Amino acid sequence: MNSETRAYLLTLQKNEITEHHIYKRLARRIKSEHNAGVLNRIADEELRHCRIWEEHTGTKVSADRFKVWLYTIISLVFGFTFGVKLMERGEEGAQTNYQLLAEEFPEAAQIAQEEKEHEEQLLEMLDEERLRYTGSIVLGMNDALVELTGVLAGLTLALQNTDLIALTGLITGISASLSMASSEYLSMKADAAEDSHPLKGAFYTGCAYIGTVVVLVLPFFIFSHYALCMGVTLVMALLVIAGFNYYISVAQGLPFGQRFREMAVLSMGVAGISFLIGYLVRAFMGVEI
Repeated sequence: MNSETRAYLLTLQKNEITEHHIYKRLARRIKSEHNAGVLNRIADEELRHCRIWEEHTGTKVSADRFKVWLYTIISLVFGFTFGVKLMERGEEGAQTNYQLLAEEFPEAAQIAQEEKEHEEQLLEMLDEERLRYTGSIVLGMNDALVELTGVLAGLTLALQNTDLIALTGLITGISASLSMASSEYLSMKADAAEDSHPLKGAFYTGCAYIGTVVVLVLPFFIFSHYALCMGVTLVMALLVIAGFNYYISVAQGLPFGQRFREMAVLSMGVAGISFLIGYLVRAFMGVEI
């Protein structure tokens, strides 16, 4: 074994022991026995892979403490499904390298197969409450993005006063969030599915809506020029759309680009039309504030 190959095996070995500790930590924090059992099983496999490489390198390595801490925090904040699948994304290249190593190390082919199975097992673990209510979150967030960007764009040109725009947008957003949450509650209650929880659906819808409202209206409380505020709001809207769609693309394995473009075009299109309406209202009705 040359020095370059040995160095690479040590890198693989460190990754395996690091992921072993990450999976073990997450398994201790998960209430579902099924999900905890799958994570513990994968953690044991990662440890076994680490020991296989240790036999070839003859060196013990310690886990990357920062990576263990980072993915634990990410999983606690955004959910274990997102955290572990984000980590598994980094193993796609490793699986290819494992197959290249198979000529010199026969065990590499088996390890590559087991790493692939990890992803398949993780797909079956999508049993988090926040992911079960993705539809409610999407409903609240998407409606807030489309409605509020339109309202703020129209108010920006019609009023041209950041204080009035901020207060009007905030009141409109809060009222609309309560209305949307109520509608989701009634919709889920009418659906009468066995696993349906209308109150939780309404809660996730309302929280997603009001959270988006706060992000979109905030620039009007910070900056003084209405045009700058609207520009920052549009940028914030795109960032919210990008962030949420990235989360969904990782956690549920859905395509990022298409969903992002659809939401972005819809939100920006409504904002543009509303901006034009605000201009026409100001021009033809002679509103001056």
